[in-house]
Amino acid sequence: MDYEEISTSIEANVLTVTLDRPDRLNAYTYRMGREISHALDVADEDDDIRAVVFTGRGRAFCAGADLEMGADAFDPGAHAKRFDGAVDDAEAFRDDGGRLVLRLYRSKKPLIAAINGAAVGVGATMTLPMDFRIASSAARFGFVFARRGITPDGCSTWFLPRVVGLDRALEWCFTGRVFDAAEAAEAGLIRAAVPPEELLPRARELARTIAENTPAVAIALTRRLLWGMQSVPDPETAHLHESRALHWTGGSADVREGVVAFLEKRRPDFRLRVSTDLPDLPPIP
Repeated sequence: MDYEEISTSIEANVLTVTLDRPDRLNAYTYRMGREISHALDVADEDDDIRAVVFTGRGRAFCAGADLEMGADAFDPGAHAKRFDGAVDDAEAFRDDGGRLVLRLYRSKKPLIAAINGAAVGVGATMTLPMDFRIASSAARFGFVFARRGITPDGCSTWFLPRVVGLDRALEWCFTGRVFDAAEAAEAGLIRAAVPPEELLPRARELARTIAENTPAVAIALTRRLLWGMQSVPDPETAHLHESRALHWTGGSADVREGVVAFLEKRRPDFRLRVSTDLPDLPPIP
């Protein structure tokens, strides 16, 4: 796929995906969503990629949906006339930001958001299924949907209360106000607010720590378990799914290598690949 609205680079087993519409503050479009999803497909199938960092070019991370259509910007009927796959039937309609978030959620590789500037609307909700969010001290956030007359997108009514609690999610969504990185950090939306020049180095350092010290298959399974257990009713369910994963990993070549490397005081050489060696475990409800 020829990318027009994102750019990518790979260094030290880390894929960096840059939202690349700086003249539009990286405003989100249908094409951008397709390009990000394609980049994730590539990452999942490339065993040399161990983690993915997302950032934006220019002053913003993503300033929300592109409003070039004016008053019709959020009207599915208007989009149905312009874009393949857009529909005006309420039962068939699926929020495009939600489609992207679900693809991010299904990633087999760890995802890190390096939020360099404004992250508003879908620009904020697309970061919620990422495993870590680090922001520039100059970043701003806003779940501004109500101020545009619409309801939240991107599965954020599921993700946001789990990240920051229901009370904070309600307040941010009801007021639609834009807030700074310090408030985002205090609420737990981001893990840290750092000087702008430290943002990408910090995100890539975290990605490299994962890539250099852990096995890809165990991380993919761990990611699936941790996110999946957010919706199960009790710890018994978690116990059953963890036991299946432990049963499989406990007999794998990677665990043998991990134990021997520890005993021999050397860096392990994990060989199992996400593209070919993930076990077929039962889905998490």
